[in-house]
Amino acid sequence: MINKKVANVQEALQGVQDGMTIMLGGFGLCGIPENSIAELVRLNIKGLTCISNNAGVDDFGLGLLLQKRQIDKMISSYVGENAEFERQMLSGELQVELTPQGTLAEKCRAAQVGIPAFYTPAGYGTEVAEGKEVRDFNGKPHILEEAFDADFAIVKAWKGDEAGNLIFKGTARNFNACMAGAARITIAEVEELVPVGTLDPNEIHVPGIFVKRIFQGDKYEKRIEQRTVRSRN
Repeated sequence: MINKKVANVQEALQGVQDGMTIMLGGFGLCGIPENSIAELVRLNIKGLTCISNNAGVDDFGLGLLLQKRQIDKMISSYVGENAEFERQMLSGELQVELTPQGTLAEKCRAAQVGIPAFYTPAGYGTEVAEGKEVRDFNGKPHILEEAFDADFAIVKAWKGDEAGNLIFKGTARNFNACMAGAARITIAEVEELVPVGTLDPNEIHVPGIFVKRIFQGDKYEKRIEQRTVRSRN
């Protein structure tokens, strides 16, 4: 059994350099790798291309990297909650590649399983399809999308063991699961790190073969992006 455990986030992020392409898991602010993002901010890594469904909010998540101009390009599906993102995009300071959410997930999954490209009808007839090959299947046009090519994938799980097996909780499974193993090196930060053999094999979402390094994070804020409550009568 190969032990993937590292001591802390500093050891986990060794090798991350300026100009790299990094996948970051999570959905909105749910299940984002908070410890790793904070370490990227501290390290002041520059010129990043970040692949993430969302761009965080102004003062949390990837918004912290955007504030310090550490991201040169964002590949995302939804960016509507971040005013600084909008400002940088409209001013031309930030390159943005908007990608349909399903396509974004499939580009991750394709990289995870070694498929170089695939055809999808999503985005045909829009700016998403510009410059891409189009082919008809059953009379319907599809565009060719290539799998992502990332240096690091950084994911966050609820539980993990020292062999890298991961269990996600609820919505945090979105994008974390398909990004694990979709880059040259996958780093997993977990809320609870347990010895091998502790997790029920039937509950594991991602096997440890996809994970290179794992560590136990701490002090998770778990912010809520949009709090919706029932009005009092």
